[in-house]
Amino acid sequence: MQVRGDAPARAAIVHTLPLFEMMRMRAATTARRHPTLGFAADDPGSRMRWVNQFTHTHRRLGPDDREVVSPNNDTVYSNAWLDLSQGPVLIDTPEMGDRYWTLGLLDAWTNPFAYIGRRTTGNRRQRTLVHAPGWRGEVPAGVSQVITAPGQDVWIIGRILVDDSPADLEQVRALQAQIAARRVDGSEAGMRVDTRLDGRSVTVPPASLYRAIVDEALARNPVPQGETLHWPLDADALAAELPNVFHLLREKQQPHALGGGWALALSVRTHWGQDVMTRARVARNFIGALGIDEAMYPTAEMDADGQPLHGSNAYELRFPPGAGPRVGAFWSLTMYRRSDCLFVANPINRYSIGDRTPGLRLEADGSLAIRLQADDPGPGCNWLPAPDGEPFYVVLRLYQPQAEHLEFRYSYPSLRRI
Repeated sequence: MQVRGDAPARAAIVHTLPLFEMMRMRAATTARRHPTLGFAADDPGSRMRWVNQFTHTHRRLGPDDREVVSPNNDTVYSNAWLDLSQGPVLIDTPEMGDRYWTLGLLDAWTNPFAYIGRRTTGNRRQRTLVHAPGWRGEVPAGVSQVITAPGQDVWIIGRILVDDSPADLEQVRALQAQIAARRVDGSEAGMRVDTRLDGRSVTVPPASLYRAIVDEALARNPVPQGETLHWPLDADALAAELPNVFHLLREKQQPHALGGGWALALSVRTHWGQDVMTRARVARNFIGALGIDEAMYPTAEMDADGQPLHGSNAYELRFPPGAGPRVGAFWSLTMYRRSDCLFVANPINRYSIGDRTPGLRLEADGSLAIRLQADDPGPGCNWLPAPDGEPFYVVLRLYQPQAEHLEFRYSYPSLRRI
């Protein structure tokens, strides 16, 4: 799509939009209250929030949760925003046994630049020091790894695998309680910041607000190496082009086709490189995406005949013997209603199915067949309930995908109508 108007202004907004969206997410996901330091401000309407503090969800999401589209049903989340302007932050994590977990670190430009967790640093108890560029202090004893952040702002998105059993939920809750952010001297790392934003608003911001937020973020997070940003802009050009760019980025991005009706909406490893348009689209529509080495999310919206998936039909997804997803951790297939991209309430309270699903049955020849339909297919079937009479789509989540997936050599089976 070609957008008429001021081309330099348009290019500058596309370039800087990840900064704005990340600051919006900081406003949306940081806490007003600190467990020991109290509220960041007395006024309930204040935009003051706490950073350098972890917050956690303690259960898997279900059909009553509507805050996040296409949520996962495998893990609980841990969340923290680091402000490194006053010095490094130490991240303590506990012994995780053999459980899958990851803390993904994103810079202010949405580059998933580092990880702590099962794939990269293991499951032992560990302490990680995260610091801004230019820090030259002494690394404390007991630090397992040191991470240099590209700027002063870092978003940590954590995922910990959990079962729905009360005992496992309680165990994971205890693990989350041991994830902590501290200063190098062991003191409390919490800091108050004025986010200046309503993190719930996804509308086009006023030009003055956009410019103020970007100016502040740029001062703390330099333009990535190899990029040239032409900023600041004429105020009138900025105001005129913001709605155009936000409309442009709402257009659906052409996904990477994987075959069999499957496609990958985004593919990044540690850095978006020079592809600023894709980076902006992802920041607007899929912000928080981690690199494909950690997880891949192939999505299917069509059946084997190229027809949209619909709950009035029944489908089978069949993995041939020995040809299931190749993962180093686990995989799951999750069902979503197309109208709102959310889970679908169903009589067996099942929103995903995968290699960890209790009672999963293989065929006599060793193949794995999954039935996707609204009605119960009966005993002996691996059933993922679909919305009755409504369009849907599915996401195949691959945690620690192996080379066949990462090199796009895996043969994805089609969903066939039965």
